[in-house]
Amino acid sequence: MNSMETFRALHSARTPLLLPNAWDVAGARILEEAGATAIATTSAGIAWAQGTADGGVLNRDRMLVTLESIVAAVAVPVTADIEGGYAESPEGVTETVRLVCATGAAGINIEDGPRTPEDTVARIRAAREASEGLFINARTDVFLAGGGDIAARIAKTIRRADLYLAAGADGVFVPGVVDAETIGELVRGIAGPLNAMIGEATPGIEELRSLGVARLSSGSAFAQSAYAGLRRDAAQFLTSARWPATQMDYAELNRLSARG
Repeated sequence: MNSMETFRALHSARTPLLLPNAWDVAGARILEEAGATAIATTSAGIAWAQGTADGGVLNRDRMLVTLESIVAAVAVPVTADIEGGYAESPEGVTETVRLVCATGAAGINIEDGPRTPEDTVARIRAAREASEGLFINARTDVFLAGGGDIAARIAKTIRRADLYLAAGADGVFVPGVVDAETIGELVRGIAGPLNAMIGEATPGIEELRSLGVARLSSGSAFAQSAYAGLRRDAAQFLTSARWPATQMDYAELNRLSARG
């Protein structure tokens, strides 16, 4: 199987695909050595590392350079977070996805965010035209945006999921949902694989499996954790010249970074 076929097959396993998110080569190789069967990029992590905010601000070319380096560095499939497609129009999304496929990526996340469902449908169709085999994960931000009661948000999410799947998406990503009851309702209501994002109260792997979740992403959590550690260590160094309590071995990081 090629990487796209391998990645697609990972969504059919009985146990949810645990998909950690990387933003650089060293991190991707650490995730691979930790046992990840696939890796996703995090637009937030890439943006922060390059001095921009998350949320469609990142330059597409800079994202592609990072993506290409990560894909080349690991043997497992990589799926790319392309936010809204880094384009003003669906035609621009087609070009973005063609460039993403040229890196060797096996999938994408494309989100609605502030866009209308109709605009998002057009973007998903454009992405599908660019690659038949690419796994397209359509993200809807209904729960992140808030507003309305839970029942209304569930219904709105399912309506959008139906539209996105009909437009050519292979799965649906609903960040911001962590309680088992809501996850279960979404799994039952969405006619495709459900991708959740980890949170402090996310159910454990066995419960997620019993609920029928296909995939669980770490999102920007690892990047946030890494930067929290850096800020903590910097404060300790600058106030009391303290040695960081937790470090990866220098030789091990050298080995990971230099691996051909």
